[in-house]
Amino acid sequence: MKHPQLKLDNQICHRLYMASNGLIRTYREALSELGLTYPQYVVMMALWENDKISITELLEKTAIDGSAMTQILKKMSDKGLLNIVKYEHDKRKRTVELQPYGHDMQSKAATIPHTIRCQFPSLSDDEAQQMITLLDKIITDVR
Repeated sequence: MKHPQLKLDNQICHRLYMASNGLIRTYREALSELGLTYPQYVVMMALWENDKISITELLEKTAIDGSAMTQILKKMSDKGLLNIVKYEHDKRKRTVELQPYGHDMQSKAATIPHTIRCQFPSLSDDEAQQMITLLDKIITDVR
């Protein structure tokens, strides 16, 4: 190979790409019972933490692209999970709030993190925490 720095096995980004795809596939099965996609699940987790937040806050919390968020929220609203409410004083601003069905789904979703964690028996709890720390550093650097 003329440029060994281009070897695929040496690329952090490709490992992150493969790990991300693998995790999304793993989540797909667990989330199918709830009728959610992974991005919808991320939105639900953010709303379970802080219900009735602005779309701007939701975008910041989830790091989901604005145009994608619009589509995600529309589909979730159609499913009866949440409402999008316009501010009285400024119709451009909107708040997202869970409907009762969205609140109830939290109990059903409570086992998902454990289910997913069990899919990685070769990863110790300490290693998982180290990975979170390292990924947070990467996220900070690329933002």
